[in-house]
Amino acid sequence: MSPTTDRIEKTVLLRAPVERVWRAISNPAEFGDWFGLELAGEFAQGKVVTGRVRPTRVDAAVAEMQKKHAGLELALFIERVEPMRLLSYRWHPFAVDAGVDYSNEPMTVVTFTLEPEKGGTRLRVVESGFDSIPSERRRTAFEANEAGWAIQVQLVEKYLLLPQA
Repeated sequence: MSPTTDRIEKTVLLRAPVERVWRAISNPAEFGDWFGLELAGEFAQGKVVTGRVRPTRVDAAVAEMQKKHAGLELALFIERVEPMRLLSYRWHPFAVDAGVDYSNEPMTVVTFTLEPEKGGTRLRVVESGFDSIPSERRRTAFEANEAGWAIQVQLVEKYLLLPQA
């Protein structure tokens, strides 16, 4: 398979049942805890969930890296919600410069797909659409999110190992 600049894909086997993984990715409070966001709204098809970056509560080293973006506002445009199977949203990737209006730029689509598997749940995260991002920031956004999703799949795995309240 040849490398692509339009699509990022990460897959991880999580040692948790589909129901638990689904809650971790579809409940905005839980999603925010591992991802590093404070979100307002519900992950429902056609809704916009707004929020701001706040360091993850799962990993101190990653939280330290996220501090430079703390308070940065963002919006997730929820596209599809298929309980226990799929969640997708559109967003502006690596929109980290508070002085830039990204609202007229194309968005990428992030899709979480869950598949039950012996010993847990296979989670696949795909972000696509980078080729439509303005050329002056396409490479930076792709590289930042490529590294970011590698970290995020580790964070959700750590989150699921934490004792639940």
